[in-house]
Amino acid sequence: MNNNTTYVLKGNEIERKWYIIDAANKPLGRVATEAAKLLKGKHKPTYTPNMDAGDHVIILNASEAIFTGKKLDQKIYRHHSGYIGGMKETTARVMMDKNPEKAMMLAIKGMLPKNSLGRQMLKKVRIYAGSEHENAAQKPEIWNF
Repeated sequence: MNNNTTYVLKGNEIERKWYIIDAANKPLGRVATEAAKLLKGKHKPTYTPNMDAGDHVIILNASEAIFTGKKLDQKIYRHHSGYIGGMKETTARVMMDKNPEKAMMLAIKGMLPKNSLGRQMLKKVRIYAGSEHENAAQKPEIWNF
């Protein structure tokens, strides 16, 4: 048999863990890249690009994540209602005050694949503005980076 074969993960071999990431006093983008890596499963030796073999991620203290430079005032989140003139714009400062979980979710979403696999991965992330979470039964481990 040839030893130069690539290992391919099968669906029944997937083992998922739970990880906690503390976003307090860390740049929002750095936290999002670590979360995206865990969600995709790139930290595992069994990483397979066409399968969702990643782990579950809990992000705590999303409201305490920081933006470097002048991003708080210069970064603009845009979305469209679908109607004429329906463009809505929000600065990062307003977004972090009103809904820090959404700012983190959008950062992670942008780092995942833009297909059904990416949408499936995004369901495995839970983001909390504070330090309390309701997933203690899953026995999550702390992920340091």
